[in-house]
Amino acid sequence: MQTNFSLAQLADPDLAAADKILRTCVHCGFCTATCPTYVIAGDENDSPRGRIYLIKNMLEKDEQADAIVARHVDRCLTCLSCMTTCPSGVDYMHLVDQARVRIEKQYRRPLFDRILRDALALVLPNPTFFRSALALGNMARLAGLPHLVTGRLRAMFDVLPKTVAAPAATDAPGIFEAQGERRGRVAILAGCAQPVLKPGINASAIRVLNRLGIEVVVAKGAGCCGALTQHMGREHAARETARATLHAWAREMKGDGLDAIIITASGCGTSIKDWGHLFRGDADAALAREVAAKALDITEYLVKIGGVAPAPDAPRLKVAYHAACSLQHGQRVLSAPKDLLRGAGFELVDVPEGHLCCGSAGTYNLLQPEFANELRARKLGNIAKTGADIVSAGNIGCLQQLEGGLAQPILHTVELLDWASGGPMPAALNRASHLSEH
Repeated sequence: MQTNFSLAQLADPDLAAADKILRTCVHCGFCTATCPTYVIAGDENDSPRGRIYLIKNMLEKDEQADAIVARHVDRCLTCLSCMTTCPSGVDYMHLVDQARVRIEKQYRRPLFDRILRDALALVLPNPTFFRSALALGNMARLAGLPHLVTGRLRAMFDVLPKTVAAPAATDAPGIFEAQGERRGRVAILAGCAQPVLKPGINASAIRVLNRLGIEVVVAKGAGCCGALTQHMGREHAARETARATLHAWAREMKGDGLDAIIITASGCGTSIKDWGHLFRGDADAALAREVAAKALDITEYLVKIGGVAPAPDAPRLKVAYHAACSLQHGQRVLSAPKDLLRGAGFELVDVPEGHLCCGSAGTYNLLQPEFANELRARKLGNIAKTGADIVSAGNIGCLQQLEGGLAQPILHTVELLDWASGGPMPAALNRASHLSEH
């Protein structure tokens, strides 16, 4: 793609990077075939190629971000399916992130949008605030408030869990010792939303790792990775949130050392592995790259250390594997989860249209409920075709997005691996009478 940035504009490192990305695009349109929003809407502006044109014009002409650019960039899920498809290697992720930062700085959204986005940015990265918000939401639901609202307010009630788990010991700072001879030492991300919604995920990961001889540390001060606010265009807030986690892990690396940093929420993993970009030009840039190089999805690490051996009485069930976009497109982790599940004794089936997003995408299902709900319905229909006993996924957002619409339980991959290798049956399976016999 031809660009016409001035020399003065190219003196800005971010615009110079955008220019390089834009010049990589050859207008082929392959991205439109795999873009979820284009598949639904059929609007060129809701495709990666269309958004690239909108962003190019905004940046090149140094125009103020307007409602049209904001609308179509907001509709992007950042699922990164386009980057998997693109034959030219266009770095769409960093281009759209730059556009979001500009929109956030320049475009004045309607009042309700501003209030909603401010509330999400404040509440979601803070487990205490989030837990309180869920409790208030459930009180409002019992009072019948969901029947009185529509649109994005109704979408918030639709994804609200009916129960909120108590804080888990495995999400508090501490060391979880290896069983038998210690083979390694890792840190695990406690996270922000996941410990409130599904604390059993990290508990399963720690049990599996401990049984394999791996010591696990939940570092004091390591909380949110910054992803939720970063994808809302609030790059400064994301960086400052991530900085606390960065330094918490750096202290562990300089102390007793870390072989890896384990991530069980693939959306967080994609962001953490890209911390070098988030901290570009920052005093902590080198440290961010060093720490990010240690980050691995739980399934990547388990494969690296030899996998998980099934227990003698391991279940033999059919599992539909839902590949989270952040794992398959963002991190290109494709075979590890499936290989581990097969190795643990499960029969694996792929979900049709597995490249398409389920519509969760961080805060997307709250900010863009129409697109999110259509994608959810499409994903649920494809999962139903598999005839699986259980659904597996590697990201908390996907689990929450799909859980209420499935006929079968949906679990994090590591919860199934834990169960198959000698851990307790997950609570969701105990509630499924036809599975509790296994």
